[in-house]
This record gives sequence, structure tokens and C-alpha cells, in this order.
Amino acid sequence: MLYRMARASATGRAARKGPVALGQREVRKAVYRKTSGQTAKALRKFLK
Repeated sequence: MLYRMARASATGRAARKGPVALGQREVRKAVYRKTSGQTAKALRKFLK
């Protein structure tokens, strides 16, 4: 619950800075989602 509130707060701060900051945050989140998944997949294969 606290993590979700912190994430929403950070998104709100980025939105107040302007559309460019908000867009950069969304792109960063998308990259993290993709690379985290790839890393987890590689680790699962390695640790099997």
C-alpha cells in the first residue's frame, strides 16, 4: 500500500513539472518493466 502511494506521489510530482517530465517517467517505467522481466527470465534459467 505504501509503495503504491509513493509511486502515485512521484507520478504527481512529474505531472506538475510538465508533460515532458511525465513522459520521461512513463518511458523510464516501461524500460524498467521490460529489462526487469528479461533479467528475471535469465536468472530463472541460470538458477534452474
